[in-house]
Amino acid sequence: MLSADLVVSRVKAVVFDLYGTLLSIEEPRRPYRQLLDQLREGGRAPRTDDAATIMTVDAGLAGMAAALGGQLSATRLAQLETDLFAELASVRAFDDAVPTLSALRARGLKLALCSNLASPYAVPARLLLPQMDVYGFSFVAEAVKPQAAFYAAVCAELGLPPEDVLMVGDTLAADVEGPLAYGMQACHLVRHGGLSTARYCIRSLKELLHAS
Repeated sequence: MLSADLVVSRVKAVVFDLYGTLLSIEEPRRPYRQLLDQLREGGRAPRTDDAATIMTVDAGLAGMAAALGGQLSATRLAQLETDLFAELASVRAFDDAVPTLSALRARGLKLALCSNLASPYAVPARLLLPQMDVYGFSFVAEAVKPQAAFYAAVCAELGLPPEDVLMVGDTLAADVEGPLAYGMQACHLVRHGGLSTARYCIRSLKELLHAS
């Protein structure tokens, strides 16, 4: 749980991870995983940087197939596009997301996103979370968490040094360990009762509002 020495009023901005933290995909279809599977079936060998390529290249599914050095039939591409649109249509904000963001903004804090994602997944973020000051996406920064360059880009857009910024997210390496290594503050969100080794852990975003 939050300790008394993590006081939100001591920071000037709160940066959030996106999926799993603020937004949920209610009907996951995993079209990009399907894309990699289909390319592998077509003879393309998987690469260790495939995930990073998907999250740092601003392209749709057809463009991503080309960026990965593969090609899909029109029929397979259409199937993946259908799954992608269905998945994006199922995105919802967690019940504690918008009220917490509104309360933090009312306290004068800047709000930002710092999210690894393929570019189509940015659309629900802008529609459902219009109150953010900075939308930090991996395909724009051309870096992925936990690379320091990504946190640096978000802090630069906020116009703040890292020590004035709190990162909140549900992935330990990307949302806690990486930000701490860069000099930010960090808090681990564990929604479903799991364990955390992080110094600061919350079960709901609303707990941030009781830390000041």
